[in-house]
Amino acid sequence: MLTITQDLYDAIVAHARADHPDEACGIVAGPEGTGRPERFVPMLNAARSPTFYEFDSTDLLKLYRDLDDRDEEPVIVYHSHTATEAYPSRTDISYANEPGAHYVLVSTAEEFQFRSFRIVDGAVTEEPVDVVAAYR
Repeated sequence: MLTITQDLYDAIVAHARADHPDEACGIVAGPEGTGRPERFVPMLNAARSPTFYEFDSTDLLKLYRDLDDRDEEPVIVYHSHTATEAYPSRTDISYANEPGAHYVLVSTAEEFQFRSFRIVDGAVTEEPVDVVAAYR
């Protein structure tokens, strides 16, 4: 199960809506080993595409150095789908390289969706999302 604060949920949704009609992407970092999403890190979709997202390689290198410096890891990797349901595409599955992360997809198509998945070795498993006011 993904437990996420309302503020982080709202930030991801706002980013997805702001970048529409292009796909939005980013991560939510958390302290290593805790599995708790805490720090919202929106990224630029270098592909600037309504059907594909790509982290800029320079930005990604800076991000991972920053995560190392802060003893953090990506807890959530998120992106939006602008015209389809919030379900990982074959491309999304092939690019999923953080086996411990929650993969959040937000659909900004006609029917809004916010869904979370675990993607490990090509296997996709949907998980419930619990939105809370604050962590205990």
